[in-house]
Amino acid sequence: MLYQANGDSLRRLLQVFRSAKWNWSAGLMLLLACGCRSTPKEGPDARLISQAWNTIQKQYVNQSAVQPNDLTYGAIEGMVDALGDTGHSTFLTPSMVEELELVQRGEFKGVGIEINMKNGRVVIVAPLDDSPAQRAGLRPGDIILKINEQDITDWGMGKVVEKISGRSGTKVTLTVQDPQTDKTREVTMVRTSIKLHEVSWAELPGTKIAHLRVATFDAGVTRDLRKALSEIEREGVQGIILDLRNNPGGLLDEAISTASQFLKEGNVLLAKDAKGEVTPMPVEKGGTATAIPIVVLVNEGSASAAEIVAGALQDAHRAPVVGQTTFGTGTVLSEFRLADGSALLLAVEEWLTPNGTSFWHKGIKPNVAVTLPSEAQILLPSAEKVMNPFQVRTNQDVQLVKALEVADKEIAHKQSNSVTR
Repeated sequence: MLYQANGDSLRRLLQVFRSAKWNWSAGLMLLLACGCRSTPKEGPDARLISQAWNTIQKQYVNQSAVQPNDLTYGAIEGMVDALGDTGHSTFLTPSMVEELELVQRGEFKGVGIEINMKNGRVVIVAPLDDSPAQRAGLRPGDIILKINEQDITDWGMGKVVEKISGRSGTKVTLTVQDPQTDKTREVTMVRTSIKLHEVSWAELPGTKIAHLRVATFDAGVTRDLRKALSEIEREGVQGIILDLRNNPGGLLDEAISTASQFLKEGNVLLAKDAKGEVTPMPVEKGGTATAIPIVVLVNEGSASAAEIVAGALQDAHRAPVVGQTTFGTGTVLSEFRLADGSALLLAVEEWLTPNGTSFWHKGIKPNVAVTLPSEAQILLPSAEKVMNPFQVRTNQDVQLVKALEVADKEIAHKQSNSVTR
């Protein structure tokens, strides 16, 4: 997900009143009036929803299931789902808002996966680095079918998140399906308090190439990235593999600042609003790695802010992109808080690459396509520090191995140009 860092954008969209005697009809009238564009059908729609509510309340056979709070949240989720922005615009319950705030601060409790709804199914966007989910072998694209043996077919995202989350030390079992083979498997994980390590790097053994991994784009990532780039420069490294695989996104400002570390001029992206007006978002001056050869690594778990960075470097011919087509979340989300602590995350602008290419629901296509085998795991910088050159070059992480080959060519090309001049 991608969020606007500007606090002015985090404004209240509407009021939803919650109490044991909450007036559904009045509440929905207010919700529609504040949350939707004005249309002649605004009044009748509210009455229709009120009629459905009253019918359910009076006629549904299992009265214990008629819970006003669940129905309220279900109605809001339904409106957001009807927008068709699957996997991006979403409704957050108060507990989900709290978890989001923890994630943005870089710490939360759970198993460490980013999930989204795609084609009516709950899909893993990415497991986070060094999380229980990653250690258990969960992969981008895996479809969650059951949680603790309960079928989640009819569950909303709020309930899914609630059931996966829990106290540190407790267990949760997910039944997941591999989208490529349709095979299912059960994965049991122990929930824990997870501290995200957004930026890490290692000099690949036997090379002068740095494997620089950015795991998310939460607050402070650019600061940590600049520090890592300074260390890389001091080590005399000749090239960088910028690894954005399984990076689910984060803050827009961090994405712009990160891309700007590698670009001298131009735009990082273009912003297109609801009226179709396009505003360029320029490169920030003072980048610390604007000349060193770079290769960008992406996969289907690279989303939003990660796609912005990859698209900017690709369009500027600054770096070839290696890996798989990215997730395709080409919109920016603004958070609209509701009265009970819940929130709407709504796409308010579409982001285009500097050349004007849309990647919303399409993704960024790599220059060099490489698919990671189903049994392989992404190699992290922390593991590379104790490996030898042979182990790196023959690793099952064939995407990284290919990126290393491409980086060698980029370095040789630069050196050749230097000699020619």
